[in-house]
Amino acid sequence: MSETDADADADADTDFDVDQWRDELEAKRAEKNEFFAEHPQSPIPPEERDGFDGLDYFDPDPEYRVTATATVHDDPEVVLMDTTAGREMRYLRTVTLSVDLEREDEDLEDATLELAAYQQERPQGNRADEPLFIPFRDKTTGQQTYEGGRYMELAPDRELADGDELVVDFNLAYTPFCAYSETFDCPLPPEENWLEAAIPAGERFE
Repeated sequence: MSETDADADADADTDFDVDQWRDELEAKRAEKNEFFAEHPQSPIPPEERDGFDGLDYFDPDPEYRVTATATVHDDPEVVLMDTTAGREMRYLRTVTLSVDLEREDEDLEDATLELAAYQQERPQGNRADEPLFIPFRDKTTGQQTYEGGRYMELAPDRELADGDELVVDFNLAYTPFCAYSETFDCPLPPEENWLEAAIPAGERFE
């Protein structure tokens, strides 16, 4: 498992089994805990692994598994992302996702969010097999989640076109490895992906 591993169902679906989804999510979380505790490539420093008792998560919530509509950028702009080590990394903004977040809580208003999805700029220009990278901040950042933001990845099984729908599951949002060790250098979410909403789903980090 690498820092950017995130197994996401990237296609919109009409037959969604909540119990099966929850079981699969819990199994993925258990597998990741095992990786962090035991794998030589774990971001947890070796001297701290004996004391590691698992990652912290929000409870699985299907409300944050939503359908997004894609706008594809045929001539994507370069976005320079600052990193935790003070460098810059070059990404291309290839897709913008419009997400309708419906709230069952009467105290919360429904929200339409826009998330830019990126692919790293490659000299050869071939990005066909590269997943979409979605770094973001939200109203939980720095309080219930890592101060540097969180990541998601999507791997559509086809080339996206304008208007295509796909699933975005915030329950798969994860903390970058640099939160656990300074040996990792992680891109920071650009301001366009700072969401004016709380997303209490996915990994926590306090």
